[in-house]
Amino acid sequence: MKIALINENSQAAKNSIIYESLKKVVEPKGHEVFNYGMYGVEGEAQLTYVQNGILAAILLNSGAADYIITGCGTGEGAMLACNAFPGVLCGHIVDPSDAYMFAQINDGNAISLPFAKGFGWGAELNLEYIFEKLFEGESGQGYPKDRVVPEQRNKKILDEVKKVTHTDMLTILKNIDRDLLKGAVSGTNFKEYFFDNCKCDEIAEYIKGIL
Repeated sequence: MKIALINENSQAAKNSIIYESLKKVVEPKGHEVFNYGMYGVEGEAQLTYVQNGILAAILLNSGAADYIITGCGTGEGAMLACNAFPGVLCGHIVDPSDAYMFAQINDGNAISLPFAKGFGWGAELNLEYIFEKLFEGESGQGYPKDRVVPEQRNKKILDEVKKVTHTDMLTILKNIDRDLLKGAVSGTNFKEYFFDNCKCDEIAEYIKGIL
């Protein structure tokens, strides 16, 4: 699985802590981590939590990433931004039990974490425990076990509803504010990571035109 990490500007200084915690947990499981920043270095392209959502949607809808780890101060804004787009099902995760139940019940492909609220002593330990529970075994298996059938049925229903309520990603890219979009894809390593992994030629060509 290709897992992308995206931080916005207010929490960019914590990128390395989050990145190392994520790698420590998921790389032994055979997953690959791509750190799209922000990295907390002077002069880098800025990402707002809205642009986190745009970037997450581009990566997931193009196949350049299979899972998104993102967040902001409270985690709420990044979650809302992610869920504004098709092909993205993002949960707001505060602790390991949130992570486990989101994975097993909702079977999403993105999480948003609060990187300011409650991010004190042991923050990296909480991150590691969250990532352990998030990527523990196969997702979508239900919790508790007697709720497996209705939970899996509801997830399929939600997926179908999102197909109706959302425009396709390429149409969104063509209609969204051009400067906002360009800012979302201007990160230091975006070109290398995205174009090496993108599976959708149409989205790739449009992003090339933007850049």
